[in-house]
Amino acid sequence: MGKSMKKDKRKGAGKDGRWWMTVAPLYLFTIFFVALPLLYLFVLSFLTRAQTWGVVNEFTLENYLKIGKPVYLNTFKESFQLAVLTTVSTLAIGYPFGYFMARLSRRAKSLMMLLVVIPFWTSALMRMYGWIIIFRSNGILDKVLMALGLIHSPLKLLYSYPAVLVGMVYSLLPFMILSVYSSTDKMDWSLVEAARDLGASRWTAFWTITVKMTLPGIMSGIVLVFIPSMGLFFIADILGGGKVMLVGNLIQAQLQSGRDWPFAAALSVMLMLFTSVMIWIYRKVAGVRELEGLL
Repeated sequence: MGKSMKKDKRKGAGKDGRWWMTVAPLYLFTIFFVALPLLYLFVLSFLTRAQTWGVVNEFTLENYLKIGKPVYLNTFKESFQLAVLTTVSTLAIGYPFGYFMARLSRRAKSLMMLLVVIPFWTSALMRMYGWIIIFRSNGILDKVLMALGLIHSPLKLLYSYPAVLVGMVYSLLPFMILSVYSSTDKMDWSLVEAARDLGASRWTAFWTITVKMTLPGIMSGIVLVFIPSMGLFFIADILGGGKVMLVGNLIQAQLQSGRDWPFAAALSVMLMLFTSVMIWIYRKVAGVRELEGLL
C-alpha cells in the first residue's frame, strides 16, 4: 500500500511537472507577437528620424511634442468626434435590434443571427466599394430619391463626412447588436414582470430594470465600436476620398510618404493610451455593476 501511494505521488508529480508545456505556447506567442512589438513601438517613439531613411539612435521627446501642434490635435479631435458619433449611432440602432432579437423564438433568433454575421463573411473592402456604388452621383440612392420626388438633383454624398460615418456605422454595427443581444438574452425577465405587477409603467420598468441589467452588454458594445472607429483608416480613404483625416490615416501617411517612423510610433502609442483609458472605464463600470449584483 505504501509503495502504491509513492507511485501515485510520483505520477502526480510528473503530471504537475509538465504543466508548463500546455501554457508555454501561449506565453511564447504573447511575448514574441504582442509584448516585444509593443516594446519596440514604444522605444521607436523616442528615437530620431534620419535625414534620408530610417531612424537614428538618439533619444528625443520631439515626436510627442509634435503631437501637440494644432494640426495633429485637430486630427485627434476629429477622430474622437467621429468615434463618438459612430458609437451613439450604433447604440441607437443596435440596442433595439439586439433587444427585440432576444425576444424572438429560437428559430427566428438563429435566422437573425445569421443575417447579422453574414457581413463578416465578405471582405470589408468589397463592402465599402459597394457603398461607393450607392453614394456616387447618379448612383442607386440618387435614382431612388429622385424617383420618389424627394430630390431634384443628385446629392454629393460620396467623399464626404456623412459617407464615412455611414461606413463606420455599417461596419461596426454587428458588434453592438451581438453585445446587446448576448446581455438581453440572459436577462431574468421575471424582474420586469415583478416591476409591472408593482405598478411600474413599461417605460419605467425598461429604464430601471432592463437597461440596468443590460448595461454590461451596452458597455461591451461601446468599447468594441469606439476603439476600432478611432483607427479604421481604410473607410476614411475609400468613402472620404482623403477629405476626412483620422489618426489611422495620419499614421499611414507617416509610414508611406513621410517615412517618419518615430512620429508614427508616437501617434500609435498615444492612440493605444487613449483606447486603454476606454477599456479601464469599461472595466470600472463592469466591476461596479457586478458588485451591485452581489449586493
